[in-house]
Amino acid sequence: MTITRKRFLETTAYWTLGGSAAASMAALASCSEDGSEQADNPSSNDEETASESAMENETSQPIISRIKMATVGASDLTSFREWYPEWLGYEVIEDSTVSPEMAASWGAPYSAGRPFVLLRPESKTDVYVRAVEVDAVPGYQAMTTWGWNSIEIIVDDVYALYERIKDGPFEIIGEPHSLGGGFASIHAMQVKGANEEILYLTCETGDRETSSLPIPGSFVDRIFIMILAGSNIKTAMNFYANTFGMSSQGPWNFNLGMAAKAQNLPEDSTFPLGLTAARERGNSIEHDGYPAATTGPRLRAPGQLPPGVAMTTFNVDTLDNLGVSFITDPITEYGDNRSATFIGPATELVELIEDPGS
Repeated sequence: MTITRKRFLETTAYWTLGGSAAASMAALASCSEDGSEQADNPSSNDEETASESAMENETSQPIISRIKMATVGASDLTSFREWYPEWLGYEVIEDSTVSPEMAASWGAPYSAGRPFVLLRPESKTDVYVRAVEVDAVPGYQAMTTWGWNSIEIIVDDVYALYERIKDGPFEIIGEPHSLGGGFASIHAMQVKGANEEILYLTCETGDRETSSLPIPGSFVDRIFIMILAGSNIKTAMNFYANTFGMSSQGPWNFNLGMAAKAQNLPEDSTFPLGLTAARERGNSIEHDGYPAATTGPRLRAPGQLPPGVAMTTFNVDTLDNLGVSFITDPITEYGDNRSATFIGPATELVELIEDPGS
């Protein structure tokens, strides 16, 4: 059954407006470049199932507290050193090389000694974008493989941002538009960087105190949603719900125009989409279902991180007794905080950093 954007927003409204729930309407920035409705309403049974699932999860606190960092595998770090500061206001706070211990923990031993750039928003919020040098993978294109595909960032004014960057080096792949329906006050655009990283840039134009989106502390602020693609969306959603206690919504079928175009599919192709929510306001994973017939695991240079959006880092209170298989034993490369990495159900790399009380 296919669901329209408006109907999705209406059926999930009570969930998204809860203090600990994810900003699901913001994740829909990817669904249609013009914000139009594109399909039929769901059955009443679908709505009841979604409501029951959301209410069951409402009482538990997710183990994952928030998104801490997005890591991009980049064959050229120049855009991160130059484009992000000039056009998005991000500042480079570290320009160094990957340690052997960190590379091993990622399952990417040949990333040791490779340069990386660490950036944070102008607000100085401690949520980061990190770019690590990788060898180029010929033919790699965003939104055609499984794993992390896109990064969603909260901004203050998406229309002013569009005017700032429209003639800059980022490729505009979706101009600013309202999400429509019951959440017409939320507006978003999409851009692509030099290393096939997709950025969704989203803002609340209405009452920010009552919105479930994070409130930006600068013109372009922090990451609040990461987009994960795989061939079995239910498996991925169940994994994050069962392993980390994340509340979930969906899946529903949506028209994802940018993904359809990247995969050479008909423009009206639909994809299953769902969400799992972390503990902190607005932080969540958007799960996009890609057809196994036209997509697959991402190729990478041997022993290195994948190209494009390679890894997501989350905060947790503790690494103990999580029920996941870490690539290596935990290390202490982030100050005194332990970290470890595992491979998720959609072949995605997930790094966890301990931060009690985050």
